[in-house]
Amino acid sequence: MKRIIKVYDLGLVPYRKAWDLQKRAQKILTDQKKTARDGVPVEHILNDMLFFVEHPHVYTIGKSGNESNMLKGLSELADIDAEYVEIDRGGDITYHGPGQIVAYPILDLDRYFTDIHKYLRFLEEVVIKTCGDYGIQAGRKDGLTGVWIDEKKICALGIRCSRWVTMHGFAFNINTDLSYFNHIVPCGIQDKSVTSLSDLTGREIDQAEVKRKLIRHFAKVFDAKIIEADSAEHEFQISYLSHPK
Repeated sequence: MKRIIKVYDLGLVPYRKAWDLQKRAQKILTDQKKTARDGVPVEHILNDMLFFVEHPHVYTIGKSGNESNMLKGLSELADIDAEYVEIDRGGDITYHGPGQIVAYPILDLDRYFTDIHKYLRFLEEVVIKTCGDYGIQAGRKDGLTGVWIDEKKICALGIRCSRWVTMHGFAFNINTDLSYFNHIVPCGIQDKSVTSLSDLTGREIDQAEVKRKLIRHFAKVFDAKIIEADSAEHEFQISYLSHPK
């Protein structure tokens, strides 16, 4: 049976709201797995999901992160319209903001493979292939997560997994204001910098086009059928996740 991933493009969403949606979606998937294994009919079957979002300016730090990698005082963040959020993913500090495509796959890895390292490599591969569509040779660095062009990171990764259901994902710099990275040590790595698709190509990039390319590569890499939610289904599903019974 073909794996099905439903895509929801949520637009500009405050970080905490998107985080709540992810946690709710992950819980439903883990709960329905347990219910099905107990032989009880599942009333509402939730497919695997892929959320695309942009966030207002925000710095997030993972549970193993070092707060000293935040170079600007927290009291100063209002001056740059940014906030700071401690979260439950792996990894250190990173930045999210307008012009960046953030992807949150909520996948039941029991449907694919139960290997976190392989999952991270698959996410990287989706972005590497998308960069290739723009004539950019991207790759990996030994011992580091993310997608790199030489010594510059173009995409950061950080995930959390519960009973093999994933949340969080990757942040892909498209038309990102890279100056916001000057206020942190990105991902806690001292001797590396960041870049974006627009920085590399010298032009503004159509982000809707990038999303279409990401979806196409995601389907191939994960061997899944990707369905983009229509407006009615989109409204219902987000309401269901936002307001659980």
